Amino acid sequence: MLLNLLYNLRNQGLKVGSGEWLAFLRGLDEGLAENLDQLYFLARAILVHTEAHYDAFDVAFTATFEGVDLPAPLKDELATWLENARKAEGERVHHDFESLEAMRKELERRLKEQKERHDGGAHWVGTGGSSPFGNSGRADQGIRVGGEGGGRGAVAVAGERRWAGYRTDMKLDIRDFKVALSMLRRFGREGQEKLDLEGTIDRTAKNAGEIELDIKRERINRVKLVLLMDTGGSMEPNAELVSRLFTAAKELKTFKTFEAWHFHNCPYNWLYKDYRTFDRKHTAEVVDKLTAQHRLVWVGDASMAPWELFQGAGWGEPGPTGLQWLQRITQRCPSSIWLNPDPERYWDHPTVRAIGATMPMFPLTVDGLRRGMQKLRAAS
Repeated sequence: MLLNLLYNLRNQGLKVGSGEWLAFLRGLDEGLAENLDQLYFLARAILVHTEAHYDAFDVAFTATFEGVDLPAPLKDELATWLENARKAEGERVHHDFESLEAMRKELERRLKEQKERHDGGAHWVGTGGSSPFGNSGRADQGIRVGGEGGGRGAVAVAGERRWAGYRTDMKLDIRDFKVALSMLRRFGREGQEKLDLEGTIDRTAKNAGEIELDIKRERINRVKLVLLMDTGGSMEPNAELVSRLFTAAKELKTFKTFEAWHFHNCPYNWLYKDYRTFDRKHTAEVVDKLTAQHRLVWVGDASMAPWELFQGAGWGEPGPTGLQWLQRITQRCPSSIWLNPDPERYWDHPTVRAIGATMPMFPLTVDGLRRGMQKLRAAS
């Protein structure tokens, strides 16, 4: 079963090395985990590198040990019974359930029969006793209901997935976008002149008290950001997510310049400021104003009919193909990345592969965006 845990962890994307796994097994040999609760915390402490992976660990742990969540919401009356828990006293008490499913069914049966609060008992759902159901008790296994755990049933706790909000492979909100975009900084003294007070004091001291002003220009971010967003069609389900990225970039106001353009599937002869008002500019005009100092962030699923990328210029107009436009733009602005909102398992598609070969492609998740910004920053 422990080997299944290793496989499940790797299936969840956790990079568990052989050294870490052997350290975990040595801990077991030395008696550091005598029950499932202790096994849970020992494994997490050794095999997980960051809290961002705690949720993936919980998923793997639950899958390995067949953990489940509490099957139904607590009744208000039951929650009242479990308030002001009585503290457990005495030795741990063993309960022998065939499986967690059997434990669940027994909990449901007792909940149907129980009529009042119980403290210190061995049978009913309560607090401070040896019952396997409730909280703050002495049972060696069970399902915690309300309150704080005394012995904390690790499998049921893992099933709660309390660390889901710490995952870095989940979709982003505006704040996440702002934090990631803030990584794109390349400061230079190009702003207005101003007095550097600390520098003036330092220079004056070195000049035997004769005042010597230190005037410097303000440091401003030299990065010029261009955001290009796929609109409509298969991107409709991601419209809100892309809108968050646009809002974050527009509100951040830390870039020397910021431009946003829209296209459908891939750029053809026209890029749009607003599809609704048909506010557009020929792609060649936009490209002519781009420089190597610009940082381009493309957003789209990159998935389309092959002819839409490899043939024609869209809508029967003469001109370069969509792929040729992407190649031309990337040659002019090498610091370009593509953010894809689709999971990576869908990237094995002709057009996705072709665009991914043209520029680095990252998933539109917290971790993917962070890696994308690091790629752009390295080019500064």
